[in-house]
Amino acid sequence: MNQNIVIKSSEADALRKTLEQKTDADSNRMKRFLAMPDLSRAPESPINEMVERILKIADFKDFDVIEVPEIVPAKISFDLFDFPTDHPARSRSDTYFIDNDNILRTHTTVMWYYYLNDKNIKGKIARREAVGCFSFGKVYRKDEIDRNHMNVFHQMDGVYLIPKNQKTITTVDLQNVLMNIAKAVFGPDTQYRFNPDTFPYTDPSLEMEIERQGKWIEVLGSGVVKASVLDKLGVDSKIYNGWAFGFGLERLAIVSMNLPDIRLLWSNDSRVKNQLKLGQEFKEVSKFPPISRDVSFVVDKDFVPNNYFDLIRDIGGDLVEEVKLLDKYEDAKKFGAAKVSYTYRIVYRSHERTLTTEKIDPIQDKIYKETAKQFKADLR
Repeated sequence: MNQNIVIKSSEADALRKTLEQKTDADSNRMKRFLAMPDLSRAPESPINEMVERILKIADFKDFDVIEVPEIVPAKISFDLFDFPTDHPARSRSDTYFIDNDNILRTHTTVMWYYYLNDKNIKGKIARREAVGCFSFGKVYRKDEIDRNHMNVFHQMDGVYLIPKNQKTITTVDLQNVLMNIAKAVFGPDTQYRFNPDTFPYTDPSLEMEIERQGKWIEVLGSGVVKASVLDKLGVDSKIYNGWAFGFGLERLAIVSMNLPDIRLLWSNDSRVKNQLKLGQEFKEVSKFPPISRDVSFVVDKDFVPNNYFDLIRDIGGDLVEEVKLLDKYEDAKKFGAAKVSYTYRIVYRSHERTLTTEKIDPIQDKIYKETAKQFKADLR
């Protein structure tokens, strides 16, 4: 019988309590992220609908479901999963660090660690039984700002392990897993194809693309669990093998409904929410015009764009549709050594109303001031 496992972590609780007492910009940002709703568990959300469809696939009927902490040790997230030491995810430019050792989780794959350390699951492995599990929920990554990306999004992971003397996992198994998921989400007539891919913790690995309006779009990935990762997680790779998958749920929802903007998935506008049904093409309620503002500045070479995007999100919120890099150049004579000039265009648009200059100018003025203050920038 499958289990619903909820991992309680006193360490994560203590870190969150400490975070709640801080008032600096980074802490306030992370507190806001953690307080955002988990759409994968919100019954009216297409993100939740997608999860439910996958959980009901017949091949997965005996799989467990595990809910793991949102604050996790960086070592568990990266070291145990064979992330290279120079992988960008290990950097503060890509990941939200609570302190030097703990992060907001960047992937739900981290559930392998918690699942395989569960007492009941360890018992099944000791008895040489097959085990399988799903995990889903919010993950957090610093990212660019456009219609397809947010720094808080939802991911779903699955893992299945079985003794080799019962079954040898091959790429055919990977293809079957992805095919079942794609058909559950996009329908039985979905056209798909597979390409080789690379992930730190699986080998070999595959990506799946589906055909939409004459274009091939990457939607899913899976792989054979690496022996080195199994061994690090306390499972003897000489005895066990398995497959795993992981993907962003928003990406599939956008493709399924042909959504023009990822922010729509968070909308509280009933005209939007009533249309958010998997497989139903979204019809724009009303396309309000954008307002654009440019900002130019000179900063030190160690400037991190992702940190600047966080600042823009903090101030502009959901009104920011996109941030485009218009220009970047160096001129030692003009700006000084180790200095770089950037020009960004910030595009503002609401899905609910027409924005006015009176609304946007105070936001842009604050971005100017905080750019100079937080990044020691010389505005141009």
